[in-house]
Amino acid sequence: MTLRLLLLANLGLAAVLTGLIWTVQLVHYPGLALVGKAEFARYHAAHTARMGPLVGPLMVAELALALWLAGAGRLVLPHGAGWWSLALVLGAWAVTFFISVPFHNRLAAGGYDYIAIDGLTRTNWLRTGAWTLRLGLLLWLAARG
Repeated sequence: MTLRLLLLANLGLAAVLTGLIWTVQLVHYPGLALVGKAEFARYHAAHTARMGPLVGPLMVAELALALWLAGAGRLVLPHGAGWWSLALVLGAWAVTFFISVPFHNRLAAGGYDYIAIDGLTRTNWLRTGAWTLRLGLLLWLAARG
């Protein structure tokens, strides 16, 4: 795969994940607070059961492509851009597994908890920012030619 094609593959996947995280940030997570307490456990279980198989493979593919881009572009991409791109992916993974997953586990175990929902929504801005910055970086790289 050429470096240009690798960059475009990273860009396409970053665009998908950025769109998805903005949807989660602006629609799904705030919507959790609107679900009635009686229905919350079932709704949250359905949400996580459906999101995992959707997001998981995309995140794994993104990590693989970001690693490949960082390695392949280490001498060619300006200002260590491939490594910055990888760092943003790793940052999103860290927030996912060390912050978001524990909040989801708390909600799964205890049901409706406004504090946990609010914490999940607020800390998700870290992932939203990381994916948005990565998309911007990759767009900049692609526009350079």
